[in-house]
Amino acid sequence: MGLLKKDLLSWFVGVLFLSAVLLCSADVHHYEFWVRESNFTKLCNTTTLPVVNGSYPGPEIRVDKGDTVYVNVHNQGNYGFTIHWHGVKQPRNPWSDGPEFVTQCPIQPGTNFTYEVILSDEIGTLWWHAHSDWTRGSIHGAIVILPAENETYPFPTPDADQTIILESWYNEDYLQIINRSLATGIPPRQPDAYAINGHLGDTYGCPSDTIFRMQVDYAKTYLLRIINAAMNERKFFTITNHTLTLVAQDASYVKSFTSDYILINPGQTMDVLVSANQNVGQYYMATRPFADSAAPPVDFITTGIFQYTTSDGGLNASLITLPATNDTNATDSFLSRIRNANVTQNPPLNVPTDIDRRVYIAIATNNMPCNTSECLVRDRIVASMNNVSFVFPRIDILQAYYNRNITGVFTEDFPLEPPVFYDFTGNLTTLNPRVNLGTRAVVLNYGEAIEIVLQATNLGAGGGHPIHLHGFSFYWVGTGSGNFNNVTDPSTYNLVDPPLINTVHVPVTGWVALRFFATNPGVWFMHCHFDRHTSWGMDTVFIVRNGTTAETSILPPPPGMPRCPGT
Repeated sequence: MGLLKKDLLSWFVGVLFLSAVLLCSADVHHYEFWVRESNFTKLCNTTTLPVVNGSYPGPEIRVDKGDTVYVNVHNQGNYGFTIHWHGVKQPRNPWSDGPEFVTQCPIQPGTNFTYEVILSDEIGTLWWHAHSDWTRGSIHGAIVILPAENETYPFPTPDADQTIILESWYNEDYLQIINRSLATGIPPRQPDAYAINGHLGDTYGCPSDTIFRMQVDYAKTYLLRIINAAMNERKFFTITNHTLTLVAQDASYVKSFTSDYILINPGQTMDVLVSANQNVGQYYMATRPFADSAAPPVDFITTGIFQYTTSDGGLNASLITLPATNDTNATDSFLSRIRNANVTQNPPLNVPTDIDRRVYIAIATNNMPCNTSECLVRDRIVASMNNVSFVFPRIDILQAYYNRNITGVFTEDFPLEPPVFYDFTGNLTTLNPRVNLGTRAVVLNYGEAIEIVLQATNLGAGGGHPIHLHGFSFYWVGTGSGNFNNVTDPSTYNLVDPPLINTVHVPVTGWVALRFFATNPGVWFMHCHFDRHTSWGMDTVFIVRNGTTAETSILPPPPGMPRCPGT
């Protein structure tokens, strides 16, 4: 059980591996992030947004595996926010993880806070973004993690790399959009466009819009670091006439395979090789959303250009071949091919074979009365996990948990299974969709072997969900359609080469199973990476208790933690 018996050896090997990573020539880097309001003109409109260092997207952090990064964030904007280092495990250091009112309170205007970003075994591409309501829409950027000294790629070294960030664009401040929605009860509106690296491309009809161009040389191979930073949209991505080779997901190498397209969820990162081996010319790269719910995103195709050096040939939009926006077969086919790579650059495979605890979570959209003076509807949409719609406190949960003298912030009674079992993926028109509000956490003992089963439901608009867990990478060991069966479905698990990821695609009318060891003490947020669902309450918190030694306990808080409102 847990880390005992046959799992003890693999856990010990993992600890040695992690120690070697941390001790082998790790460097320290320092960045300054200045957040200010800036004007951007797109779609022939000018919008004022908070951004980092005047750019959209923000600056790239480029480091080696196992390095530590200090980022001093100066808030010179109009409202408070936090920064999250998406996919960085932050061993024993939840203080710098970033989710607002979970591990810290917001950095208020006119103040600053320095994050300590501790990298361990992550390799490849991650990203950083604001973690306060919808401000991540304009405050985000890439984290590029290169091989450590004396380490190589597990494939021929590419000639160059290029970050590709897929984004949602609104002609309005993102925070205003969600604040208005929560006040009125009306769902947040659709984006006005999608962007690639801040460029809207040539499909929206505004002559002043720009298009992203990636310059390439014939016969060279490029590593694309693709990040889905969109607010509520899963994305297909392709480059016309070129084959994409997936080599990594969520900062972990996978068994490489080729495809004409990828499907990437909000929050996920994928590393893709592409060879410039076609006739010299210009080729469209393109992205469009994927939808499988009754509330689909707006179906825009956004373009960039994969441009060979010295070429000025024409572009042919008819050559763009993306799956249809509702093509679930294309999504399932792509995702089913992802497997963990057995390479030394990855952490040693350490999948729990026996579990100490299963947390079975039904995820849903629900409704409850809208009873404020600004409401425009009788019922407003909320979202839930196990019928609990998460309420963000005004004092962060980590501070309350660590100090113990602060009470009334959260409870330790999140239900470990749905309070009522029903046909989750069947016809639910007669089911009462009401929920309970609360700030309820799951508490785990250090070292426990954990399984989380995430069950999609047909409540509300239904559809799939991208679920992200902070503080951990987990093994995606199983997936299926219909309702999870705890007797028969575990026999279908992949315990041999499951992907090691931090954000998982929960399929429409289906389920996924995740496994990991709870060896990172702290307070860790889990939520849907559709931001509207996070705002509506499709969230919870996992608290991992300290182990028995200082090395298995939460680090002390750093100086200068942002003060909570009213304290």
